[in-house]
Amino acid sequence: MEQTTTSLIEQRIHGFLMEKFPLARKARVDRETALLERGILDSLGILDIVSFLESEFSIAIGDEELVPENFQNLNSLSSFVQNKQGKSS
Repeated sequence: MEQTTTSLIEQRIHGFLMEKFPLARKARVDRETALLERGILDSLGILDIVSFLESEFSIAIGDEELVPENFQNLNSLSSFVQNKQGKSS
C-alpha cells in the first residue's frame, strides 16, 4: 500500500478505536488521549490494534515493537505507522 498522510492514518485508526473499543467512544478520544493510561487499550486491545494496523496499512509489526511508546495515543500510533511505511514523522 502507498504511504499515507498523518491525518488519514489518524482518521483510520480513530475509526477503528471507535468501532472496537466502547471506552474510546465514552472517552471521546482525540490525538493526545492517553490510550493505555485511561484503560482504553489493554494487552488484548493492543493485539487487536496490531492486527488492524498490519492489515490496514500493509505493515509487519515485530514483537520488539510492542512497547508502550508506540501505543500511547493516536499521534504516537500514526507516527509509528508512518515510520513502518518508511516515512519520517
